[in-house]
Amino acid sequence: MTEIQTIEQSRNDPMASMRLPEFRFMMAGRFSFIMALRMMATLVGWWLYELTGDPFAIGLVGLAEAVPAISLALYAGHIIDLSDKRKLLLRGVTLYLAAASVLLLLSYSFQTGNNKTMLVTGIYCVIFCTGIIRSFTGPSFSAILAQMVPRPLLANAITWNQGVWLTASVTGHAAGGFIIATVHSSGTLWVICSLIAIGLLSMYRLLPKPPSAKAGQQKTWESVKEGIRFVVGTKEVLGALTLDLFAVLFGGLVAMVPVFAKDILKIGPIGFGWLNAAADIGAILVILTLTFFPMKKAQGKKLFFAVGGFGCCIILFALSKTFWISFAALLVSGVLDGISVVIRGTILQLKTPDEMRGRVMSVNSMFINSSNEIGQFESGMAARMLGVVPSVIFGGTMTLAVVIITWFKAPSLRKMEY
Repeated sequence: MTEIQTIEQSRNDPMASMRLPEFRFMMAGRFSFIMALRMMATLVGWWLYELTGDPFAIGLVGLAEAVPAISLALYAGHIIDLSDKRKLLLRGVTLYLAAASVLLLLSYSFQTGNNKTMLVTGIYCVIFCTGIIRSFTGPSFSAILAQMVPRPLLANAITWNQGVWLTASVTGHAAGGFIIATVHSSGTLWVICSLIAIGLLSMYRLLPKPPSAKAGQQKTWESVKEGIRFVVGTKEVLGALTLDLFAVLFGGLVAMVPVFAKDILKIGPIGFGWLNAAADIGAILVILTLTFFPMKKAQGKKLFFAVGGFGCCIILFALSKTFWISFAALLVSGVLDGISVVIRGTILQLKTPDEMRGRVMSVNSMFINSSNEIGQFESGMAARMLGVVPSVIFGGTMTLAVVIITWFKAPSLRKMEY
């Protein structure tokens, strides 16, 4: 069998990247780590709302994490491109374990109502620190991927990577609700610390990932500007990031799910866990489908339709007063978001040179990941100003407006195929 035939056979094998032992260790560690982080996010949202009874307090969590993450993102990308990505990743996960351990200590130290203010302040401080850590760790996960699998298998590896992330996310959200109901905050934090430790042990099996020979030793600001110029000059990348930035900024309603669960749908922590996991369940379903039946054409148009449908689902969720309708709306929104994630991730990885992956992935982190936290703050602010339900309707409507504007402003993205 010729080399070309072997490559083509690998491309058509949905399990191709998972046959690589190092990639399997990476996915196992990522699963455990992301499950812990999603469980932590579920706990912190529920915990703060119980402590304060104020939706705006949940929104401030997003701001506390986004400010350091955005501020350090470009510098972090420069450091990632010049570093051994394995070492950087292991340090980041270790620091996340330390942050979770501090939350655990806080849960035992401030048990009485008189210390409520100190406990809330402590939680915000820890979340601020995780924002610093995430500015380095998040892009490292994405940048290391291309050094781990051959380029012909990269699209398959990206799909698996997203599938593992989403599966861990839904498991963490759903399990978080059950565990909070069973063992309360302190017990949940013990589980979170254990999961991060398991993920760390799995990632220790990775091989060193030194910087690319082309990375060079540019001055920090010149290096940062080069990464920004690449993103701005690559219209498909810029269009995909911009579309998702504003869609997530206005359409993200994760911050308000505890409010809907407790005050509108009245379903308690277990129902909250399922509602929180609904979008991720939908995303897992579509990721599994795309793993075995990848999209072959018109990916650009499908990206627009997916984000537009996502906005419609958000509006339906806001109007619903029934748990199952709300669950279904979030489930379908997850399906559509999963399509968007795969298309955007594939465009980004395929078009980014190896020596610039840290910087480009950091710009991606600023556009996409931090928009979740800024969107969380926007949701809390809008809920205070407009009311919870009107604020979510407003967010879904703005998402549709962004899709329509980008459709006409980014024709190259609309025509994109890979």
